[in-house]
Amino acid sequence: MFDVATIRRDFPILQRRINGKPLIWLDSAATAQKPRAVIERLVRYYEQENSNIHRGTHTLAEVACDAYDDARDSVAAFLNAASQDEIVFVRGTTEGINLLAAIFSESLLRPGDEIVLTEAEHHANIVPWQFAAKKSGAVIRVAPVDDNGDLILDAYQRLLGPRTRVVSITHISNALGTVMPIQEMTRMAKQVGATVVIDGAQGAPHRRVDVQAIGCDFYVFSGHKLFGPCGIGAVYGRHELWQQMPPWQGGGSMVQQVTFEGSTFAIPPKRFEAGTPAVASAAGLGAAIDYLNSIGFEAIERYETDLLAYALEEIRKVNRLRIIGMPRERGGVISFVLDGIPDMQVAKLLDAQGIAVRAGTHCAQPILARFGLQSSVRPSFAFYNTREEVDVLVEMLRRISAQR
Repeated sequence: MFDVATIRRDFPILQRRINGKPLIWLDSAATAQKPRAVIERLVRYYEQENSNIHRGTHTLAEVACDAYDDARDSVAAFLNAASQDEIVFVRGTTEGINLLAAIFSESLLRPGDEIVLTEAEHHANIVPWQFAAKKSGAVIRVAPVDDNGDLILDAYQRLLGPRTRVVSITHISNALGTVMPIQEMTRMAKQVGATVVIDGAQGAPHRRVDVQAIGCDFYVFSGHKLFGPCGIGAVYGRHELWQQMPPWQGGGSMVQQVTFEGSTFAIPPKRFEAGTPAVASAAGLGAAIDYLNSIGFEAIERYETDLLAYALEEIRKVNRLRIIGMPRERGGVISFVLDGIPDMQVAKLLDAQGIAVRAGTHCAQPILARFGLQSSVRPSFAFYNTREEVDVLVEMLRRISAQR
C-alpha cells in the first residue's frame, strides 16, 4: 500500500514551519526534497569513506571507488541501460546537454545541417544548441505545440529530413507539464538517421524510463530533481556512440598517457569525466534511486497521477484563474496566472502561508511566449504531497483572487 503519511516522515524538511505555517513544498520541479536515506548516505560518505578516487591504493580510495561505481550501476539499472559503461556522470541536465552540444558541434554537425527542438524546451535544451549551431553552421528548427500544449506531431514529422542531424526534445515540459510522445518522436527521427537526445530533467522523476524501449541515443537527467543531491546528474548514451566521440574536457582521470607532444584518452565513460568527480553526490544519487525502488515507481506514478488530476480539478474552480495548457497527458506541474495579480505577488502571498511555489519564466521563455505570457505561477507536485495540501493551496488562491 502507498502510505503518503509514512513517506512524508522520511523527508525531514517537511516537518519545518515557514512563517508559522507548516511547509507545503510545491516546488519540486525546481528541486525535490531529499529523504533521510539520501542525507544519511552523504553523512556516512563524508564521515567514513571520503577520498579521491582513481588510482588510489589505500583502503578509503577503494571504498570511495566502490561507492562511485555502485552509483553508476544504480543509474544504469534505473534507466535500463545495457551496462554501466553507458552512464557518464555530470553536474546535471544542463551540463549534460552542453557536453553533447559541444562535442556534436565539432564531430557531427556541418554547415546546413539541422537541429530539431520543440517549442516546449527549457533554456538548457535551447542555448547549448544555439552555441553548437553558431559554431558549426547548423540551423535550428522548432516543432510547434497546439493551444493545449501538445506537440503537433504532423508538423514535427514534416521538419525531419535528410539534413536532420540532431533531435533534442524534452520528456516532460517543465513549464506546462506536457508529457511528450518521446518513443514515437524517436522512431520518426531515427527514420531519417538523426541522433536523438532526450532532456529527462522532469521525466525521470515522474515516469519510469527505459532507454532501450524509447530507442533514444542519449537521455540526460539531474539528481536534485530525482530526490538526490545537487551537483550530480547523468547522461545515458549508447556505448558505440560514446566510443566514437572525442573528449569534451581535459585533465586528470580522462587520460591514458600524457606527454607534451600529445595525449591518449581513456575509454568511456572515464573519457568524459575529467577531474575529481562529485563522489559523495553520486553516492547520494544511488541512495535516492534505491529509495524510489523501495517504494515502487509504478506506485509513485499512480499516486502522482491521481494527485495531479485532483489538483487540476480544484485549481480550475478558482475565479479569474487561467491554467496555461491542457495537454492530453500531464506530469508534475500546473502553470497558471491570476487575472490582474502579478505572478510574483501571488507567490509571495502563498509563501506567507508556508506554501512554496515557483513564479517567473521557469527558464522556458519561448513556450510562455507561445501563450502570450512572460511568466506564470507554477506549483509542482511529487509523491510526498497530499490532497490536503492541494486544498490549502486552492483556498489561499481563492482568497487572493477575492482580494484583487
